[in-house]
Amino acid sequence: MSTKQQFRSFEDMIASKKRCLVDFYSLGCGPCLMLAPILDELGQEYSQYLTIFKVDTDKYPTLASKYAIRALPTLVLFENGKEVTRLVGLLSKRELKDALKPFVS
Repeated sequence: MSTKQQFRSFEDMIASKKRCLVDFYSLGCGPCLMLAPILDELGQEYSQYLTIFKVDTDKYPTLASKYAIRALPTLVLFENGKEVTRLVGLLSKRELKDALKPFVS
């Protein structure tokens, strides 16, 4: 479940929540599309721990460049506005849960 919100800047967005997971994706990316329903499920399960935001790299190439997004999908976990971990490629729900476990307990 995702909600659309407007922010003045990406930095405002990632600083607005204690922890947020940003999904850098493209509509033309097959693995990105396969990851979307997994992220929807995790967003519901981990709603008390983190917020998930999606950034379309086709619409925001400058943002993708600034955060050195070299492959899609790339998930970046921010805590208090700072990057704490990065996951690249299509991961299963179990792999994502294992990678996020230190940050959501």
